[in-house]
Amino acid sequence: MNYKTDFLVIGGGISGLSLAIKLAQLAPNERILLITKEELHECNTYYAQGGMACVWDEGDSFEKHIQDTLRAGDGLCNEKIVREILTQVPKRMQELIEWGVQFSKNDDGTYDLGREGGHSERRILHVDDLTGQYVEETLIKKVKEYENIKIRENFCAINLYAKNLKCRGVYVLDQTSDEIYNISAKATILATGGAGKIYLYTTNPDVASGDGIAMAYRAGAEIANMEFFQFHPTCLYHPYAKSFLITEAMRGEGAKLKDIRGHQFMGKYHEMKELAPRDIVSRAIDAELKKSGDDYVYLDIGSYRDAEFIRNHFPGVYEQCLEFNIDITKEPIPVVPAAHYCCGGVVADIDGSTKVQNLYVIGESSCTGLHGANRLASNSLIEGLVCAYNCAQTLVKQKDSLKIKEFEPWEPGSAIPSTEAVVITQNWEEVRRFMWNFVGIVRTDRRLQRAKKRINLILDEIERYYWDFKIEKDLIELRNLATVAKIIIVSAISRKESRGIHYNVDYPDKAKIPRPTMIERPW
Repeated sequence: MNYKTDFLVIGGGISGLSLAIKLAQLAPNERILLITKEELHECNTYYAQGGMACVWDEGDSFEKHIQDTLRAGDGLCNEKIVREILTQVPKRMQELIEWGVQFSKNDDGTYDLGREGGHSERRILHVDDLTGQYVEETLIKKVKEYENIKIRENFCAINLYAKNLKCRGVYVLDQTSDEIYNISAKATILATGGAGKIYLYTTNPDVASGDGIAMAYRAGAEIANMEFFQFHPTCLYHPYAKSFLITEAMRGEGAKLKDIRGHQFMGKYHEMKELAPRDIVSRAIDAELKKSGDDYVYLDIGSYRDAEFIRNHFPGVYEQCLEFNIDITKEPIPVVPAAHYCCGGVVADIDGSTKVQNLYVIGESSCTGLHGANRLASNSLIEGLVCAYNCAQTLVKQKDSLKIKEFEPWEPGSAIPSTEAVVITQNWEEVRRFMWNFVGIVRTDRRLQRAKKRINLILDEIERYYWDFKIEKDLIELRNLATVAKIIIVSAISRKESRGIHYNVDYPDKAKIPRPTMIERPW
């Protein structure tokens, strides 16, 4: 079975869902197909706790938000893009509220604006500490109101069909029927999220394997700044806790970082202490752990806020920690840094347009220039929302000039004995482990070269045997995971400085002129 649609949206987070809704509103006669690799809600958006940065209060200003973003981006933000995106946020947030998102309010009816690291003002609109979950659920409900939006879950994209930098659609694996289909479209939009599963420890769900970035790279798109992978400073450290993030908003409300002996240490690293940008906080924790040999540090809010405040403001963290017998109102939380957000990605404009004709990329898979060398907290969901809106505007203007062009069917490989699946598992684990050890928070040239040798061997093995395996999700993800890992390693090696999130012991200073890192095929 092959599909034809006017607009194909790949990904079910805030970018993909809000784009589908906007397209349906602006072009009710166009067909929109939205596909997701797993269930619709399984995406980075759903697990975002902190909130959405927006100039909402009279005491704040666009200029303050812009300067905070530029400061965090450490010289690599595109200031024009920063200004365009941030000044559009209030209108998009108002629309999100009209669609049904009920952000937390104070007793007097005003919005409860939070503050996070790197922000000079309180400007974080949130829904308790479960913002992403509520936004995602609201958008899922909204997207199902439109008859011209069709949703297909468990459709795993294999590869884009793109010749001569022109995209016609995508090959997908229907995991229910185990069949491979063509989906032809006027325009294909990648809203596939991040790539946190490249690392051993991450706050991302399992679906975040860099699929969109890898597919766009193979189609000929430009990839930029992939060495800038943000590590969230505080992920719950517990043998049975998988990828549970402790929101940065907790530090915004007074929580302190301490070593296991109870000593505060952030004052040694930055004047803003716990509210310093994430890269500084992550490196500070990493440095403390390397010095002490400890496995974790503590995040203590119970000593600085009363129990009722904690339970009301952080119900998600409170309940989740209780499941692991940690009462955060009475005891500190053991935390470690974890891979969190990909600041680089497919080079795209504010409307998602790329070097490849009819291919658009929005959200975390894209690199618009908003984040530069380090993302300012809570600037991610707003980027997806704003760029989805602009993408919809562009697509609707072009809809009558775009044509659907079919393409040849996928040539399936032959199945192999199931025992050989161990090859996929082995490579998957090996990539994630050496990326953590050699291409993590603190890097050296020697570690990066070791990682490059390993990833070249694994990629060679994948490409040599790819067509002999039965095409299934684990294999597709491994191929994408390894491809993006190689891009990160090559990008990190090429940056002969330390800037933003990228810190190389062999090049501790910044270069005089900040330049983006651009990667195109072939290496």
